[in-house]
Parts: sequence; C-alpha cells; structure tokens
Amino acid sequence: MRVVIAEDAALMREGLVALLQRFGHQVVHAAEDADELLEAVAAHRPDVVITDVRMPPRNLDDGLRAALAIRAGHPDIGILVLSQYLGDAYAAKLIAEPVTGPRGGTGYLLKDRVGRVADFMQSLDVIAGGGIVIDPKVIGHLMSSGRPHALDTLSEREREVLGRMATGESNAHIAAGLHVTEGAVVKHIGNIFAKLGLQAQDGNRRVLAVLTYLQAARPDDPPEQALRPPRATTSKR
Repeated sequence: MRVVIAEDAALMREGLVALLQRFGHQVVHAAEDADELLEAVAAHRPDVVITDVRMPPRNLDDGLRAALAIRAGHPDIGILVLSQYLGDAYAAKLIAEPVTGPRGGTGYLLKDRVGRVADFMQSLDVIAGGGIVIDPKVIGHLMSSGRPHALDTLSEREREVLGRMATGESNAHIAAGLHVTEGAVVKHIGNIFAKLGLQAQDGNRRVLAVLTYLQAARPDDPPEQALRPPRATTSKR
C-alpha cells in the first residue's frame, strides 16, 4: 500500500519508514509537521495516512486536526493516528463522524503498539481494508464512564465481543480470546447487529456497530485537556 507518514520526531519517523518498507509498503512521503502532511496527501493521494497527534506548527493537536481535514476532503483514505497518551477525546473526535458512502478505515493507537510489530501491521491492514482499530487501553478508558448509552440492550458477553471488534480482532481471534467457538461469536455478532438495528442493507455493519460502540462512550473532555500528560503528584501548579 502507499503510505504518507507524519511524525516530527526524526527517530520515530525513520523507524516507521523502515518498518513499512520492510513489509513491502511504499512510503511516498514522510512529513515533519501537519502542514507538510496536508500538502503530501494532496500531492500523492495515499491509501493510508499515519500521523502523530502532537505536531508542529502549534505542537498541540495539529496532527489530529490534519487527520480530520483529510477525512473530510478524502474520505476514502485510511487514517491511523498514533499518540503517546490515552487522549480519548482525540479518538472520539476522529470516529464521531457518521459513515456516508465509501470510507477509508480509522485507527487510534498508542505509540507503544508500534513496538509490537505483528499487532501494528495487522492493525494497518485492517485500516487499509476500511475497518476500525482502537487501542484496547483507549477502549477501556472510553468505557469507564459508566454513563447510560445506546448499548444498554446488549448482554455483558455481547458488549465484550463488540469491544474486541473495536480493537480490530477477527472472529477467530475473538473466539480464542473468550474461549468459545467461532460459531458462538458469529451468533453474538448477529445479536449485536439486531439489537443495534443494523440491517443487512446497511453496508459494513461491523464498522457501524463499532462506531456506535465508540460514539456512545465518547468523553466530554476537550482535546487540549486530554493531550496533557498526568501531573506529577509532587508538583505544584
């Protein structure tokens, strides 16, 4: 696949380039800031964009803002956002848009996932195929609010299956992780679709179900607040 990378840290940027090339992908451009990312996407029209959240020129959420602009202007391009922090508000903002027509996949992963090469490359394949991959740590943080939402009709097992779907797991991986048969997983997914009102003509129901799951749990924190790392307990602000 053809990929544009945006990462201001030179070591991380070059590492991503080398990793993708090692797996046979073509990195058509490696940008150092959000403005360069937008220019590269317009010039190369890649299959997937991989971008950091915190980037120049403002060193705030410039990478995410660029990703949202790319999604609006080129909805067929897959977008993988990498972040050092949980940043649940970023993830929610990226996946909150409704699906209208053909759309590239979406991913939000913590940077330590890149170190698990097999997981990272599998996630990239899911996104390139139009799927959604959200880091399990972010999923847990999103769902910790306990607020009522559209998923209340699902059983505990169905919610667990849907949560694993949101991390990009296949039916076989879900079955192995839950120690059930793949047939049982298929049945749970069918129940999820039915309870969420997703009919066969709704296109990629798996993606729509995951979007429902994530949108229902999106937090209210503004992106700028979510970006900041936790304060040290000994510091005085």
